[in-house]
Amino acid sequence: MQFNVSGLLKGPIGDIREYDIEERVASLQHLTEDTNLVAPISGHVQLMRTRSGILVTATLHTRVETVCSRCLEPAFHDLDITVEEEFFPTVEVYTGAAIHWQEYTDDEAVLISAQHILDMTEVVRQDLIVSLPMQPLCSPTCQGLCPRCGANLNEGPHFCEVEEIDPRWAALAQFKLEE
Repeated sequence: MQFNVSGLLKGPIGDIREYDIEERVASLQHLTEDTNLVAPISGHVQLMRTRSGILVTATLHTRVETVCSRCLEPAFHDLDITVEEEFFPTVEVYTGAAIHWQEYTDDEAVLISAQHILDMTEVVRQDLIVSLPMQPLCSPTCQGLCPRCGANLNEGPHFCEVEEIDPRWAALAQFKLEE
């Protein structure tokens, strides 16, 4: 997800470039410890020259595989993200002189390289991680695992052995039997 923006940096403020993308980014295949991209990242990217850099506006889509929080089976989710971030050059495009980018940002992920390459991979990675569901489910009706034996309750009828009664509650069980 890299763009050479040297021409755009030479252009007037407000100059725009637009791209439709569909990319498999190797560094993003494993988003988190248990989440993987299973589809390319696709969408539309707009780059606009600003006074201090390049404003990136993108609407992106992909599909991820993660682990269901109830039954631990694979769960698939479509993710749609909107990126809006300003990137800043590190060198002046005409002279090659260093620019003190620290006055604009302290985030190195939004820097344009000395070769005028704008790499939005890290920004997209962060936005994808934030967009992941907090408790992913394989389906809305997932029943999860049996709290006693750990059997997957989605696989059909399940019967555990007779429940042992906690000795602290044994006196209450006798009330029920006496009725």
